[in-house]
Amino acid sequence: MADHHPDSIRNDVDTKTLTRQIMTATKDSDFVILMTAISTACKLISRSVRKAGIAGLYGVAGTENATGDAQKKIDVLSDEMFINSLYNSHVCCVLVSEERDEPILVPPEQAGKYCVAFDPLDGSSNIDCNVSTGTIFSVFEKTSTGPASVSDILRPGTDMICAGYCAYGSATELVLTYGKGIQRYTLDPSLGEFILTLDHIKLPTVEKTIYSVNDGNYITWDAPMQRAVDAFKFNKPKPYTARYVGSMVADVHRTLLYGGVYLYPADAAKGNGKLRILYEGFPMSLIIEQAGGEASTGMFRGSLQRVLDLIPSNIHDKCPVIIGGTRDVQRVLKEYA
Repeated sequence: MADHHPDSIRNDVDTKTLTRQIMTATKDSDFVILMTAISTACKLISRSVRKAGIAGLYGVAGTENATGDAQKKIDVLSDEMFINSLYNSHVCCVLVSEERDEPILVPPEQAGKYCVAFDPLDGSSNIDCNVSTGTIFSVFEKTSTGPASVSDILRPGTDMICAGYCAYGSATELVLTYGKGIQRYTLDPSLGEFILTLDHIKLPTVEKTIYSVNDGNYITWDAPMQRAVDAFKFNKPKPYTARYVGSMVADVHRTLLYGGVYLYPADAAKGNGKLRILYEGFPMSLIIEQAGGEASTGMFRGSLQRVLDLIPSNIHDKCPVIIGGTRDVQRVLKEYA
């Protein structure tokens, strides 16, 4: 009879590790190597986040990343961990990081077939106050012939073969989709392995009434978005609950498990969003859609668009994001009708 105590060795006789699950599902050794490299980088970052104070990693590094954000010391470290892990895996050809101005093209003799875009430490502005952070990534497979180029990753989100995020909170959790539904893995620190804890995740049948947005930007939104958020605030008979962490990983993770909607609307004056398409908008949208939800840009470049249909022209292009359950996403989009 199984012993359900978390530290019981009886649970180890049939442990569903990340490597085992992916190999069983895909039979693709290159993909297993890729996910091993990604999961190793996530373990390294998780350890660094937990030791940040002790290791003197709080505070800014004195530089800015490719999109103008002040880089934290741990941003720089996380970026190097992720790049080194993927670059030396021999299965990647193009790497795009939020922290780098230009893509990294792996030399042909060391390159493989995968193009990976990632935000190595999402929410790092919260690191000094011990708020949850995370890593977000998207994976494309090279389809062109000849040496890899940036065009191999500047493709619509519908071309992604894998997307995921790793949340660094009370536990380290990896949420992943690669065409086999959504899986949730938890890092067992005693084994150093990600263990499957929830398979085939779907948004709840009965979702909680939660909206997640930075209300401080209210005056920068267009009138339909303001009306939509007001409708959540003043919903009858009971207002929606407001929950906003400021780390996309934490806010989307809650939305995935509890339901509701996460919004980062366009700036009405500038017409763009803040979230990067390749390594924030695309992967989170794929995960939410796989879970049965919707992902829209709202009004963007003159029309309402599905996030995954966008085609970025630059590796750091941005878009607005409205993602979550159909009930609440459609409630926002109806304000534009």
